[in-house]
Amino acid sequence: MSDVIASRTVTARDGLRLHAEGVGRPAAVMLHGLGYASWEANVLRPHLGAGLWSLDNRGTGRSATTVDDCSIEQLADDAAIAIEELGGPLTVIGHSMGGYIALTLALTRPDLVRSLVLIATSPGGPESTPVPASTIQAWTDAAGSPPAEYARATMPLSFRAGWDREHPHDFEQLLAARLAHPTSATVWQAQFSAAERYLRTGVDVRQIDVPTLVIHGADDRVVPVENGRLLAQRIPGAQYREIAHGGHLVHLEDPRAVCRDITTFTSPTLT
Repeated sequence: MSDVIASRTVTARDGLRLHAEGVGRPAAVMLHGLGYASWEANVLRPHLGAGLWSLDNRGTGRSATTVDDCSIEQLADDAAIAIEELGGPLTVIGHSMGGYIALTLALTRPDLVRSLVLIATSPGGPESTPVPASTIQAWTDAAGSPPAEYARATMPLSFRAGWDREHPHDFEQLLAARLAHPTSATVWQAQFSAAERYLRTGVDVRQIDVPTLVIHGADDRVVPVENGRLLAQRIPGAQYREIAHGGHLVHLEDPRAVCRDITTFTSPTLT
């Protein structure tokens, strides 16, 4: 595949300009977690081949910044506009909060979703398992730090315990990619509040009517693995892949293995 990453500007309903990027004819779009952006899709592209695009949520990456509050529903509407711009329907890959967005999109605009890949995410609602208190405390303790300090203090929690020490070079590369276009504390807090509201109410994933693959690391310290199991039980016909010793960023810990699962699931649509 060509390694030239193209970019497109997508205009949201309120006029905010959003950044999408990818290689080749769009076949899939990745929606990112809290404060994350297209840099994490770059880790997957060598293993998935051409066709993977990604969308920077409002305020993150190279999308325009905003000081306004946001909601998962608004982020899903942004994603819908991006998929229309990219010529959807597409396979939608959602990680963490990106999974909340992907599930909401599949319920509100199923015509734009060819299939779902849900990585380390949750249906929300009273039967879901919350973010561990120790993780919330670590985020709270680091709140107000400059982006570089905040990321270095908290990002290790998103990997399985010890991964960052075992793979220091990979960790530093990922940290540098994240900090190339850092997310402001204001935007992070707005997304966090949106995610909290989603998790309180949840969505009825029993109404999902597209092929779905759920991938979850067994040692996820942000969105506990019980949430992935619940998704797989509730979504009709969902396939489930639980990765032993995988953390919240299981797709960055072992992108080759995760992409092999995605390719098997989506083939031949993601080519």
